[in-house]
Amino acid sequence: MKTSTIENTARIALGANLILAGIGHLTFARKAFRAQVPNWVPLKKDDTVVYSGIAEIALGSTLILAPKKYRKTVGKIAAGFFTAVFPGNIAQYTHHRDAFGLDSDSKRLARLFFQPLLVLWALKGTSHKVISHKI
Repeated sequence: MKTSTIENTARIALGANLILAGIGHLTFARKAFRAQVPNWVPLKKDDTVVYSGIAEIALGSTLILAPKKYRKTVGKIAAGFFTAVFPGNIAQYTHHRDAFGLDSDSKRLARLFFQPLLVLWALKGTSHKVISHKI
């Protein structure tokens, strides 16, 4: 399989997952996402969940629809987003908050190791360079 096909598949899958997660923030998983909002965030937990859900839908859509020349930039933005929300995963672990089947400290700790994989996924799934050939 060609690298561009793998990257496109990874990029579109990540975008679709972000859109689904964003929809979850606004609907069926709204309460569960509140468990990840750190206490130090100066907004109401529900407002934070809604705003981050909107951001995830927008980011996921952009990952899927961005023209090729902008994909690397969008990938960096997605990687930054995953880094920015990481304190929420830490808060869920340190405050022993159950959500998304993470009902033990060992499960919540294991979840922390998946966030760097999301960052890598965002970067690698959008790293294809636009090559122009001069004739």
